[in-house]
Amino acid sequence: MQVPLYQAKAEFFRMLGHPVRIRVLELLQGGPVPVRDLLSEIEIEPSSLSQQLAVLRRSGIVVSIREGSTVSYALAGGDVAELLRAARRILTELLAGQNELLAELRQADPPLSVPQGGGTGRG
Repeated sequence: MQVPLYQAKAEFFRMLGHPVRIRVLELLQGGPVPVRDLLSEIEIEPSSLSQQLAVLRRSGIVVSIREGSTVSYALAGGDVAELLRAARRILTELLAGQNELLAELRQADPPLSVPQGGGTGRG
């Protein structure tokens, strides 16, 4: 039985739903990066990075490149970089809207005064 497209998309986004994986993908946007450089940029245990890279590799989003004893990773295609740019644009718009709302809220109501002396106001 074939998986519905919406379910396949949900699984794809679930696979992306880890901060380390997103950070790896961001770092790979400029081209292949050796694992040692990923480790120094992300600052996690090598075994944790290895697990996250394996998830990305199994999904087909990244490929590994071996040159002698150095293993590097690269994006399998440019669409992932475009997806990350789209996510950045969406987040920028959402946060800009929240900042505008926050500014409106701050202008609409004066700050509440706090009773002096720490009492409850009951006498």
